[in-house]
Parts: sequence; C-alpha cells; structure tokens
Amino acid sequence: MGNRKKKEGSGSFLAQGAILAAAGIIVKLISLLYRVPITNILGDEGQGYYSIAFEIYALALLLTSYSMPLAVSKLVSARVAKGERKNSWRLFQTALLLSVIVGGIAACIFYFGADFIAANILTSPYSAYPLRFLAPGLFVVAILASFRGYFQGLGTMIPTAVSQVLEQVVNAIAAIIGATAFLKIGAGIAKKENVKALKAAYGAAGATLGPVLGAATALMFLLIIFWGYRKTIRRQLLRDGSKKQESYGEIAKILVLTCAPVLLSTAVYNISQSLDAAIFTKIMSVQGVARKEYMEYWGMFSGKYNVWINVPLAMANALGASMIPSMTRAVTTGNKRLIHTKITLVVRSAMLIAIPSFVGLTVMGGPILSLLYSGNVEVPTKMMHIGAISIVFFCLSTVTNAVLQGINKMTVPVRNASISLAIHLVCLVIMMVMFKWGIYSVIVGNIIFSLSMCILNAMSIYEAIGYRQEVRKSFLLPLGAAAIMGVVTFLVYKLLSFVIGSNFATILSILVAVLVYGISLLKLGGLTEADMRTLPKGSQLIKICRRLHLFR
Repeated sequence: MGNRKKKEGSGSFLAQGAILAAAGIIVKLISLLYRVPITNILGDEGQGYYSIAFEIYALALLLTSYSMPLAVSKLVSARVAKGERKNSWRLFQTALLLSVIVGGIAACIFYFGADFIAANILTSPYSAYPLRFLAPGLFVVAILASFRGYFQGLGTMIPTAVSQVLEQVVNAIAAIIGATAFLKIGAGIAKKENVKALKAAYGAAGATLGPVLGAATALMFLLIIFWGYRKTIRRQLLRDGSKKQESYGEIAKILVLTCAPVLLSTAVYNISQSLDAAIFTKIMSVQGVARKEYMEYWGMFSGKYNVWINVPLAMANALGASMIPSMTRAVTTGNKRLIHTKITLVVRSAMLIAIPSFVGLTVMGGPILSLLYSGNVEVPTKMMHIGAISIVFFCLSTVTNAVLQGINKMTVPVRNASISLAIHLVCLVIMMVMFKWGIYSVIVGNIIFSLSMCILNAMSIYEAIGYRQEVRKSFLLPLGAAAIMGVVTFLVYKLLSFVIGSNFATILSILVAVLVYGISLLKLGGLTEADMRTLPKGSQLIKICRRLHLFR
C-alpha cells in the first residue's frame, strides 16, 4: 500500500510539472504571435525604445520577484509535509509582506527615476516613457510571485499555469491596443512639439500596458482562487496540532537565505542581454552613431531576430524543468546507468528540436521575416544567418544546467555562467570598439556565451558523474537530417517563389521542411520505433510509419 501511494505521488508530481511546462510553451507561442504585430505597429525605432526599457524591467523583475515562487513553494511544501500548516501560513504572510515592500520600492525607483535611468544608464532618453509605464508592474508581479509560490507549495500547479496563460493573453491584447492608441496620441504630440521621436516613444509606452495589465489580471485570478480556498485554509489551521511555531523574523531570514542562491543563479544566467543593451547603446553613442539609428538596430535585434531564437529555447526549458524530478530520484537511488540514460534522452530530445530550428532559420529566416514583418528585413536576415547556430548552444546549455541541478550541483551552473558572462562581455567590447561590428557584436557575443556554457557544463557533468555525451544519435544524425531538409527546402522555395510568389512559397516550404526532416530522421535511424513509443500517440505514429516504410 505504501509503495502504491508513493507511485501515485510521483505520478501526480510529474503530472503537475507537465502542466507547468505545457503552460510555459503556450505562453511562449502566444508571445511569438503577438510580438509580430507589435513590431510592425511600433516600427524598428519604437521597438528599440520598448525593448531597451523592457530589458531593464526584466532585470528588475529578476531581482525582486523571480526567485520568490521557487523559495516560497519549497519552504511551504516542507512545512505542509510535516503538518505545520500554521508555519506555512506565517511563511506566506511574511513572503507577501516582503513582496509588497520590495516591489513597492522598485516601482518607486522606476517611476521617479525613469528619466535618469533612460538618459544615463541606457543612453536612450525616450525610453523613459515606457519605463514609467512599466513601474506599477514591478509592484504587481512581486505580489503575484508570492501567491504563485504559495499555491505551488500546497501541491497544485494549476492556478500558476492558468494564471500564466491568462496573463499572456491579456498581455497580447492590451499591448496591441495600447501601442496602436498611444502611437496616434504620440503622433499628435510629436507634430505639436516638433520632436519626431515622441511618436515612437509614446507607442512604446502604450505597448507596456500589456505586461502590466496582464500581471494585474493574473493577480486578480489568483486572488479569486485564494478567496474561494480561504475556508479550507482556515480548517487546516484549526486542525494543526504542531507545537513548533516559527517567528516572523526567523521566517524572513530563512526566506532571504533561500532566495539568495536562486536569485544569484538566475541573475547571472539571464543578466547577459540587459548588460548587452546598456553596453551597446553606450558604445554606439560614444562612437557618434545617431540615437535613432542604434535604437532601430536594437529594435530589429529584439523584435525580429531574438524572438525567433527564443522559441526553441522555451521547449528546451520545458524539457529541462520536467526532467529534474526524475533525475533527482535517480541520483537518490545511486543508479549511475539510469542517470546517464536520462541525460542522453533529454539532450537528444533537445537537439531533435534545436538542430532543425538552426538549419531552418538559416535557410528560411529571410523569407519568414519578409512574410511577417514590414520595414527593414535585410539586417535581421543577416543576423539570422550569423546567429542561428546559437539556438543549438543555448538549448544544450539549458538542458545541461537542468542536469547539474538534478544531480545536486546547484552552484556549478552559477560558476559556469559567471565565467561565460565575463568572456562574453570582454569579447563584446572588443568587437564593438576595435572591430566596430555594431549590432552583430551582440549576436557573435551570444554565440560565444552559449558555447562557453556548453563546454563548461559538459566538463562539470563529466567531473561529477563521469558522463560523456553520445554524439552520433544526439548530434550527427539530426544534423544530417536537417542538412537534407535545408537543401530540399531551399530548392522548393526557389522553385515555388517563381510560380506562386514568395509569401505562399514560404508557407509551403515550411510544411515541406517539417515533412522532409521527419522522413530523413527516420530513414537515417535518428528516430527509432523504441523512441517513438515514448511519444504521445506513439503507437499510432509507428503504424503510419510502417505502412509508409519510413523506418530504416
């Protein structure tokens, strides 16, 4: 009976993890879809003001909110497991108070210091408009983080998952409406004051209504859920017979000590682009490049290039998050063979997505950008040709980070990310100052950062458990299948573009690419019947492939 309960608990835990991972992928897809019209509405300059402001906003969220859900969920679940419901409630209250204080201070700094931050740190004075609009979001998201952590600590990921999807839907709608409305307002003000940049700046400010209203909607949803759950919480508190009662001061200290390593790990790994934005704008300004020009370059980088690079990465994040619990259990049993098998599986799965994404965007990046975006697509196409390889390195570094966390090497990814970040920043400055590569310095710098992470993580995993990554099925066969896909897709696109025009040719070529990659992978033996049985509807897929004689 005990074993049965344990198995059910494990299945429930994995199911909850899968719910959160699925929500993460949905959120990323919605983000991809709405960023296309936003970029077209704002134009490259407006997108530049928006993204520069949002990079600093994201960094502030990182420092004030991102570590709180994990810390709260971990500490609440530990107390619930011991039957200490009163202590778990006191912990939530403490976390909520800390969130209000930290979020409130950050919001005030952003609102009242927007002009200083924009002019002196970002070298983008007109980014002050979106910065000021984003300020309330810091307060809202800080509170939201505590509620999400509390629900996760109680053992349910559903409120967090639903709130994330709801947040992103409202974000998309509000951003599009806000950008459109404020762009018109800004056009009138720009004409009146004879300052052209105000139109783009107001449009960028309008777009920031999306993340703020999205977070507010998610918080309202969780408050409603919390209100409905209040009687259950009250009953649980009354039934709590534990004698140990932690003081609020003690809890606050534990919260801070728990948040610190998580915050450090996340900050080092994610701070790169915020630093890139500040360094890029500062050096371009010193070099005498017009503000409008370098803001347009950053707008193309963030709105037309980086959005597409991040899509496969979202799937790698989901894979990494979903494998940590099973990896941790394998480590607990001490079964080294099982640990190695799980690492191979997660890396292979990530590469089956990352490698064709890299080849596909290298070959079809230009046509895709021309289909979706107005304005300059030549520069972002060149960015895609140079930087698409970083998809492979970022996906690999993401899943190997998860591996290291799963084998209880929590501080190792922080160390590796710190070393990689230092190398990246030195290379970025050299490329911008000595070689004067401009925005392409940022792209090459990201390749260097992600490649360094891959190498250092691989060395750390080998040192920890003696694991060396299998190469043929994980890298060579997917690369071979992707190369065939790339050649066929390129030829099909060139042929169809003469017959039916480039837009329809792009859509049909993408469909051909998916089909050719799948067939090539099966024919080369990169995906076997045993592999397919692990997929959803795997048995039906195997039957179809057998009928078509696709297996090697």
